[in-house]
Amino acid sequence: MIYWSPFIYVIIINTISFLGMWWDKRRASKHEWRVAEATLHLLGILGGAIGIFCGMYKFHHKTHKKSFQALAVLGLLFSLVIYWLIIIMYIQL
Repeated sequence: MIYWSPFIYVIIINTISFLGMWWDKRRASKHEWRVAEATLHLLGILGGAIGIFCGMYKFHHKTHKKSFQALAVLGLLFSLVIYWLIIIMYIQL
């Protein structure tokens, strides 16, 4: 089980990120309280950037907001480092 833990983490964090974008879009369309951008960016930095980008383009949400996209790219860089570290860890086993 321990060998699968990093992969399960990546799947879960990206699923949560994707659902976070969906939830924010849903709340925005109803003019209700929304998910904080800081929360979405934190999810991206913690490894969920792929989920953020998939959610952005699937739900057409925050695709015109350049400041959000710039920070999402930064989150993607952090996510790629996390993915790289996971791969390196498995190569060394």
